[in-house]
Amino acid sequence: MKPFTLVGVSGNAFSVMGYVTNAMRTAKMSAAERDIYRSLAMSGDYNNLLYISCEMIDKVNKKLEEQGMLDEYDDGDDYDYDYEY
Repeated sequence: MKPFTLVGVSGNAFSVMGYVTNAMRTAKMSAAERDIYRSLAMSGDYNNLLYISCEMIDKVNKKLEEQGMLDEYDDGDDYDYDYEY
């Protein structure tokens, strides 16, 4: 299975929350965890929704990787941001 990503998901807030909630179900996360996600996602503005959703997608992908369900998962932390101009 490929990692979940918000790239290509409709920008509608309900579409984003639905996508993340379904990803959480795939990762066998509990109903309580899904409720907490939805509460946090709806507790602020649209930027908050995107931030919380991105964080949750990362957690879902890491959980799926631990379960051996992902082909490979790279969270991007190994990139070198030292630029020379």
